[in-house]
Amino acid sequence: MLKSIHHAAIICSNYKKSKHFYVSILGLKIIAEHYREARDSYKLDLELPDGGQIELFSFNNAPARPSYPEAQGLRHLAFAVESVEVISEYLQNQSIEVEPIRIDEYTQKKFTFFSDPDGLPLELYEN
Repeated sequence: MLKSIHHAAIICSNYKKSKHFYVSILGLKIIAEHYREARDSYKLDLELPDGGQIELFSFNNAPARPSYPEAQGLRHLAFAVESVEVISEYLQNQSIEVEPIRIDEYTQKKFTFFSDPDGLPLELYEN
């Protein structure tokens, strides 16, 4: 019935800063960008290499995330990578704080966490 995740939607506090993070640092391709005048907000559609998408929204006065990362709802977004070490080092060279690399106790795969500009927890998970 369900085939895959089509997109994940993220609401950011600083559109310019988040756009730079997802496009320039994480390297996601822009599919479309729209300024919605009636809402005074942006909607940026970004493409992942496997065809999945991230929708980045800006809304004025959006409330902050209640807690990190154990709030109800979406806990984190995980990105599949070939090498957690390589991407972790790249992110750290971009002045992004990355947690120590761990091993998943069930799959024995490497993973780690970092955050987007609004503190949304993001995970790197090794294929």
